Amino acid sequence: MSKLRWSAIIKMRAYLALGSNLGDRMNYLREAVRRLDDVSGIRVLEKAKIYETDPYGDVPQDNFLNSAIAIETTLEPLILLEKIHEVEASLNRERLIHWGPRTIDIDILYMDEIEMNEAVLTIPHKELTKRSFVLIPLADVFKKDNLLGQPIKRWIEKTGNANEVRNTKESW
Repeated sequence: MSKLRWSAIIKMRAYLALGSNLGDRMNYLREAVRRLDDVSGIRVLEKAKIYETDPYGDVPQDNFLNSAIAIETTLEPLILLEKIHEVEASLNRERLIHWGPRTIDIDILYMDEIEMNEAVLTIPHKELTKRSFVLIPLADVFKKDNLLGQPIKRWIEKTGNANEVRNTKESW
């Protein structure tokens, strides 16, 4: 768990990844952001552009729309995760196949000053620096010079697959 005492923290900035590859993908992204912003203790600050990517993993499925958001939250990480899962469930998210198709997927990528490794949640996200489809949208909303000790652009270069993340005409 974090070395910080949560009661001493009033507001924390967090970064979430969003993806959808079933049904009306853009509507699922919009609804997820709207519903997150409606949760007490969460305020959406900024939204990244919308990108299209091929699916990750070996499960045959449609392409994803991906984005990221910066939020301000007063929720501790495990409570934030619980609220995210409630939003996913309200948008018909089913967890049937690992890396399988989904209406909406929301992951906590990073929270300022928080490091934790619990069975249900690792912050920073354990795959964060390996996935260009997460890093590129994150770069749109992450305003710090460094992410985990390096510029975010450097992490993107290291993935070797940034060309697989395509701009779309979709917008919020």
